[in-house]
Amino acid sequence: MKKLFPLLFGMALIAVGCRHNNEFTLEGTLENGAGRTLYIEELTPDGPVFLDSIKLDDKGHFEYCHKLPYETFYNLHSSDVDYVVLLPRQGEHISVTGDCKSLQWSYQVSGSEGSTLLWQLQDYSNYGIEVLTELVQKDQSNRSQYNSDSIAYKKAKEATDSVYREAAQEQVDYVAHFIQEHRGSLATLIALYKQFNQHDIIAPEVNFDYYELVLEGLEESMPDNPHTIHFKNRVENLRHRYGQPKEALDLVFDGQ
Repeated sequence: MKKLFPLLFGMALIAVGCRHNNEFTLEGTLENGAGRTLYIEELTPDGPVFLDSIKLDDKGHFEYCHKLPYETFYNLHSSDVDYVVLLPRQGEHISVTGDCKSLQWSYQVSGSEGSTLLWQLQDYSNYGIEVLTELVQKDQSNRSQYNSDSIAYKKAKEATDSVYREAAQEQVDYVAHFIQEHRGSLATLIALYKQFNQHDIIAPEVNFDYYELVLEGLEESMPDNPHTIHFKNRVENLRHRYGQPKEALDLVFDGQ
């Protein structure tokens, strides 16, 4: 008992230490995660900064706590191409579940309003990727069936372009609604930089007003946040180029 008491006391201190008001706690259990390592970075306005590695136990469980001097983004990843972005607030206990082998596609999050908003964005982006994959397969099928100069191919191409335009517009509508509905949240920054088929969904040369809207919201809710200050400088640099509305881009699908 004399040896056990200090150990239990130390564990209790750790548990209490992860619940300070200026910290957030991240925990979860991931399928196929036994013994694997996750990495966490802070996504600062100047780029990602590595913070720590997180070792999962033999059940794929992990727990991590970190001080949060200001609201910012965190990148949790198992590889360079498989990652999720979190947006914690002080005192939040965030729970993450999913498959460690396909984290970006399978994860779910709870316990954090900002992180849940980013999950919703990612979930819709995944849907867009699925649509693009189907379009690529359809386009490849058309190319194999028809001569590129044939009327049949041109009609098939027109149909594919129509589906692509509709899918692209759905992405624009979703992100535009997201920005308006969650005005003042840092999550709107991630929404603003979302892409569809390697093109900005909210292109500044077409929809610069949304850049202004995001900035107005952030300046009202968190004017001193480093992300707000950095974004304000970006908007000021873009304003003289894209301050006047332009015609919408004519979108066609190229599956190559």
